[in-house]
Amino acid sequence: MDGPPDPANWVFELGFVRNREAQLYRSENVTCRDGLLVIEARREDVPNPGFDAAAPEDDWRRSRQTASYTSGSIKTKGRHAWRYGRFEMRGRIDVRQGLWPAFWTVGAGTPEQPARPWPANGEIDIMEFFRGVLLANAAWASETPGKAIWDDVKIPLEDLARDEGHPDAASWAREFHLWRMDWDEARIRLFCDGRLLNEVDLSTTINRSPDGANPFREPHLLILNLAVGGTSGGDPSGTEFPARFEVDWVQVLEREPEPTMPKDRSAAR
Repeated sequence: MDGPPDPANWVFELGFVRNREAQLYRSENVTCRDGLLVIEARREDVPNPGFDAAAPEDDWRRSRQTASYTSGSIKTKGRHAWRYGRFEMRGRIDVRQGLWPAFWTVGAGTPEQPARPWPANGEIDIMEFFRGVLLANAAWASETPGKAIWDDVKIPLEDLARDEGHPDAASWAREFHLWRMDWDEARIRLFCDGRLLNEVDLSTTINRSPDGANPFREPHLLILNLAVGGTSGGDPSGTEFPARFEVDWVQVLEREPEPTMPKDRSAAR
């Protein structure tokens, strides 16, 4: 059915959210049409609803009066969270300069224990792309607040595309691809089109922050977003817009049923 994503599964992120990104997230940039979830980034000048003329310049969320780009981000916060299982997304990503699509998770917390601040809540990048590189990552807390320890893999997309028989990254990006995470008590394994990109040993992912927790043995929520620019996304000024992150489907199959985490499939449309 065309229209917004199913509110039983997804909620919108709105405004300037993270990483000093250039885009303002809006619900208008996320829609379901022709059987796909489409997150569209646009070059357009729009007012920042959170603007505060009295905000200091380093408060980048409130000190910016306008945004030069808009895009969309949705997540399962308050709707679904999972601990362990198979997570899959079939999608098509735009790999031009300045674009930063991602399919990822962060720790969700529980009613009894709210999520810790990042990175102590844990982050898993099942699919992340920027500046010509495809990433498969996990992050958790170091001794320094706000600084992560990363187990990351960075694969030049041109190399991956040629390995799969494409002449270049642009040809590879015209097709849909399948990203997958297999996650259990012992490890996280991240794949693209069946190719293992990274394997994370969960015996090593203990936060070095005072909580001393392992955030990958706790529930996580899902996020789908298309960022523009920011701390890692690169310079979008020479890229023609709109740009799209198109999702055919998302599904989560839990490894085993648990009383607080019923078996579930969350469709992206």
